Amino acid sequence: MENLNPQTEKFVEVQIKRQEREGAEIHWETFRMKWRPNLNVIALLQDLQVSPITADGKGTTPPAWEAACLEEVCGTCSMVINGRPRQACTALVDQLEQPIRLEPFSKFPVIRDLITDRSRMFEHLKQVKAWVSIDGTYELGAGPRYSQTLALSRYKMSECMTCGCCLEACPNYGPQSPFIGPQAINQVRLFNAHPSGAMDAPERLQSMMAPGGITDCGDAQNCVKACPKNIPLTESIAAVSRETTLHAIKNFFG
Repeated sequence: MENLNPQTEKFVEVQIKRQEREGAEIHWETFRMKWRPNLNVIALLQDLQVSPITADGKGTTPPAWEAACLEEVCGTCSMVINGRPRQACTALVDQLEQPIRLEPFSKFPVIRDLITDRSRMFEHLKQVKAWVSIDGTYELGAGPRYSQTLALSRYKMSECMTCGCCLEACPNYGPQSPFIGPQAINQVRLFNAHPSGAMDAPERLQSMMAPGGITDCGDAQNCVKACPKNIPLTESIAAVSRETTLHAIKNFFG
């Protein structure tokens, strides 16, 4: 096989924010890697695992990162790429400006390098009771029927993969604020719209009236732009805000 002329080879420059653990010293490392067709950021990180050599020829530890489905379904590979929160599996190298800068999410504690602890998001789901309460110990028969229009609306909302991109983009969310964020608010709308899930709607709306609830949203609308699944988050926020107001009025006169 004919060897490529080194002068004609293409390279990719990657800058990665490194941190051994939360609170540890932060530093950046630059890597220069051979370009291949159809590369995504995950492929670059996999290459670095095999040969973690910096651009100035020094050996280093392989950068830590997470990935699972590689199909933009699980949300595991969330990180900040060139200043934008997104999924590394669908970030194609040929569509990114170089040097490619990789950083962990800033709204969650760093575990190591590009891995963050996003367990707070799942606590939010518990807070809003993001499930349908059904007693499965005996046969309940067929569930209630609902329209195809509602089914399609709920399907889009159900595509949320708890990736955290909307929360990273939200100026009101973070360790400095109790705000629950657009991800959980969208789940309130999703489960309140379910015929069986609606039985717990008052409890969910009550949670939206607590500190960190719907009134803490600053309406920046960054979330809907950052969502990789194009979920109508601002519509969900508006809908839940309206439902919460009606719930408060009913409580006042009830």
